[in-house]
Amino acid sequence: MQIAYLDCSSGISGDMTVAALVDAGVDFGAICAGIESLKLPGVRLETQTVMRCGFRATYLRIEHPEQHAHRHFADICRIIDAADRLSPPQKDLARRIFTAIGEAEARVHGSTLEQIHFHEVGAIDSIVDIVAAAIGFDLLGADQILSGPVPTGRGQVRIAHGVCTVPTPGTAELLKGIPLIDVPVDAELTTPTGAAILRTVVSRFGPLPAMTIETIGYGAGTKDFADRANVLRLLVGEAAAHESTDEVWVLETNLDDVPGEVIGYTKQKLLAAGALDVFSTPIQMKKDRPGVLLSVIARLGDRERLESLMFTETATFGIRRRLVERTKRARQECQVETAWGTIQGKLGKLGDQVVFTPEFESCATVAARYNIPLRDVYREAEAAFGRNPVAFTETPSPKLVAADATSHEHSHSHDHGHDHGHDH
Repeated sequence: MQIAYLDCSSGISGDMTVAALVDAGVDFGAICAGIESLKLPGVRLETQTVMRCGFRATYLRIEHPEQHAHRHFADICRIIDAADRLSPPQKDLARRIFTAIGEAEARVHGSTLEQIHFHEVGAIDSIVDIVAAAIGFDLLGADQILSGPVPTGRGQVRIAHGVCTVPTPGTAELLKGIPLIDVPVDAELTTPTGAAILRTVVSRFGPLPAMTIETIGYGAGTKDFADRANVLRLLVGEAAAHESTDEVWVLETNLDDVPGEVIGYTKQKLLAAGALDVFSTPIQMKKDRPGVLLSVIARLGDRERLESLMFTETATFGIRRRLVERTKRARQECQVETAWGTIQGKLGKLGDQVVFTPEFESCATVAARYNIPLRDVYREAEAAFGRNPVAFTETPSPKLVAADATSHEHSHSHDHGHDHGHDH
């Protein structure tokens, strides 16, 4: 699996992203052709090699006439949809990036996506940045895009609504749920366009994963800082086949005044709302009161919603959270044929080791149907897999079947906008 990793140690903006993609080998001519099809008069793209704190990088320059248009979301969509050199995936990605910006701005200003004015982000250079980035990521063809933690910078900047503290309100809204780091630079390191690109294309944030690097691209920001290279680094390569890692939130709260019925109900609601796992542990709290530790494992984008549910259902006064990295087995669904019919299960693979686990619901259904112990169904499913193991495939088909020869002896069958972005 090919992955692309964004090293945002000096922040990210739209032009830095496009420059890094080009520097990593994406066809700059194809990007220019796509931008020309937007039919924005007087727009021209050029790249040049620059030095940032002693390191070589590619810098993107966008030349365009001065304009003062404040566009709505529908206006920008019409420009994108009319471009005849953009593929459907490129148009879709560009619209999704603009949607992320529009929804963030709408929340900040108490408006709606349809009513919001795209001020600086609706300007020509920002439209070009976003569409060029959408073209670039599509041409890059990475199966997964990852990113390191993101610095916002410090200080204040002037935008269309006046002077704002970094990160500006729209950028801060876009960065919700994304891990941030503090870099002591008095400048806006991450722009609204850069934040919107991260929110739209990145599947997870964390340290550099296990991978074999093939190409590296460096995209330069406009400013040249004295103590650090103002570049966005893009590393492209193959993920290590033996390991799959990601990051999740662990949410915890101590409860000593909540009935067991409420805790059980809350656990079910959390699972239904998308929690990866929910569990409770008996604990001894202050004043020797027995209590319960309620723990939730959540995807990065689900933290805020699941925390809100925990506060609402338990009336707790506080929730602890920590970001943890986990190693997972690659997994795929399969099924085995037993004397009692088909049993659903999962294959898990880590390195060269493959394990098979029967699914509880499938085993329980068979056990109830034939009035046999559940443990016997589990044993038979595992034995059926042992007699006819299913090979783990890197691109699994929807259903893999391990046919047990003995099962065929039975007659029954079961079918189952911001112009300050370029100051960075």
